[in-house]
Amino acid sequence: MTPYSLLRPLIFRIPAEPAHRLTIRALGLSQPSTQNAPTPNLAQRIAGITFPNPVGMAPGFDKNAEVPDAMLAMGFGAVEVGTVTPLPQEGNPKPRLFRLVEDRAVINRMGFNNEGAQAVTNRLIRRRETGQHGLPGVVGVNIGANKDSADRIADYAQMTRLMAPLASYLTVNISSPNTPGLRALQDEGALSALLDAVIEARGNMSVPIFLKLAPDLEPSDIDAICRIALEKRLAALIVSNTTITRPNLRSPHAGEAGGLSGAPLRDLALQRLRDFRKASGGAIPLVGVGGIATVEDAWTRIRAGASLIQIYSAMVYEGPGLAKRLVAGLERKVREAGMTSIAEAVGSE
Repeated sequence: MTPYSLLRPLIFRIPAEPAHRLTIRALGLSQPSTQNAPTPNLAQRIAGITFPNPVGMAPGFDKNAEVPDAMLAMGFGAVEVGTVTPLPQEGNPKPRLFRLVEDRAVINRMGFNNEGAQAVTNRLIRRRETGQHGLPGVVGVNIGANKDSADRIADYAQMTRLMAPLASYLTVNISSPNTPGLRALQDEGALSALLDAVIEARGNMSVPIFLKLAPDLEPSDIDAICRIALEKRLAALIVSNTTITRPNLRSPHAGEAGGLSGAPLRDLALQRLRDFRKASGGAIPLVGVGGIATVEDAWTRIRAGASLIQIYSAMVYEGPGLAKRLVAGLERKVREAGMTSIAEAVGSE
């Protein structure tokens, strides 16, 4: 029994979204003083960035870049903040975040609620000025478009210009199911135009560009996305976002609209990772996300082709110590496999 497992029933009496805000506030009060040194056999260089370990915090937790250093101090090798849009937006009506306890899952239809580019820019600049960016770890920014934007591609270009100087990497998020029409940007023609605009907006800045994808894709979509990603020299693909499918759920919240994450997404996200690994021939780094809750889950994802992983929903059920447990477990797995670096395990299944 972990301390968190004892507290969880009390925490779960608070509705999901207010509980999340309380968590962010509590983390905001902490001033990280400990620095996590890179774990020698887990450190990797991906897209020109040295990741001290492969366990990242997925976007959606720290939407407004309020607590990235507190998350890094919890053992994460990277934190991805956002999704951030040019203008602040409220997102969809509440309630819009649901714990599916019986399924160890979450459904959200948040709708890119965030304080907007200016607020996030101010925080990231202040982080640099106070010297906190010297903490180990990587802070990426996940960028999106406003729901009512007349030109979503222009929104992504604007976000690229604003965030490129401040982010370790940028993630172009076109895979949320909660902004109507957004996933259409994964179509071949729209995706090519979008990435051209983002690359042009980046200019001579060296920030790597990642692309976050939905798990609900057809094989022809996967082939086309890989072809475009290689053509545009994207730095990595993130597989995957939440799913609109509902695989054998038991929770009374199973019928809620939105994206499903957590344990029921695991098999689908793993299969999509394998699909992208095969379609790309291993020529582009992959980040595995979706349903990762245990060391075995993380190791399986890495062996299936993920250079890095991200977690979020599992922390709702496993608690804040999950990142450190995964890092320790992966270090053990590498050692037991007789490897000197986790990079040797990537795609080794």
